[in-house]
Amino acid sequence: MSLFEWGLLLLLSVLWGGSFFFSKVALHELPPFTVVLARVGLAAVALALYLRVTRQDMPTVPGVWAAFFGMGLLNNLIPFSLLFWGQTQIASGLASILNATTPVFSILVAHFLTADEKMTPNKIAGVVLGVGGVAVLMGGDAVSGQGQPLPALLACLGAALSYGFAGVFGRRFRRMGIAPTVGAFGQTIATTIMMVPIVLIFDAPWLLPFPSATTFAALAGLSLLSTALAYVIFFRILAGGGAINSSLVTLLIPVSAILLGSLILGERLATSHFAGMALIALGLLSIDGRMWRLVRTRATS
Repeated sequence: MSLFEWGLLLLLSVLWGGSFFFSKVALHELPPFTVVLARVGLAAVALALYLRVTRQDMPTVPGVWAAFFGMGLLNNLIPFSLLFWGQTQIASGLASILNATTPVFSILVAHFLTADEKMTPNKIAGVVLGVGGVAVLMGGDAVSGQGQPLPALLACLGAALSYGFAGVFGRRFRRMGIAPTVGAFGQTIATTIMMVPIVLIFDAPWLLPFPSATTFAALAGLSLLSTALAYVIFFRILAGGGAINSSLVTLLIPVSAILLGSLILGERLATSHFAGMALIALGLLSIDGRMWRLVRTRATS
């Protein structure tokens, strides 16, 4: 990647790491489903304006919109809801570490549901290391109920699993010839439509206290910066640097989230959390293949 694309990658890690910070702030006053609706609704409006400015047309084929709703369910509604609910009980930094297991679940889902993305030795090693990292995070007092609440940890892992299914499901958009930003808008508007009745039934927003300016600012950051702008930057990196290089952002997101949570929210993580993150990072590097190529290069030099 060029120096400019590396800069975009760092910026993207801050934007997506910031999503854990913004959501944590918003969740102080609003329930999780309402925060999800605000995130996807405002992002859909911003992406619609972007498509209008760049003169990109939306598809009208019913099958494409059915795919948008499927992607919205797997890539937005389920994981956002689980992550936001989990963050009502655990630190945003810890949630971001658990979310970093997404590539591990993607490998497992792709192995069983696709014909061309089967397990390889480096992927198996990555899965083992990633699962080991999760075990370190959730071991000990977490399982006994005296540390981090187990349901919240499982909710964040469920979000990562949903992202794994979304990665496999989303492969169809390329075959359909759907531009990435069009797909981003399609899934956010579809998620908005699905979230409206859920929020009306479970959150009764007309009974909620009017949010403060801080919460409105957090929602704006979550939707406009961490969703709409982040999508545009991600697709720019994907086009220039490829899928492998763009996946490196997964390693950087927890760092950004932990720094923001520590500096602004005063969150503190235990040594075991950092140890778990290190194992997950090694797992991702193994899946990517860079670590093994470096070992082979040094062995032969």
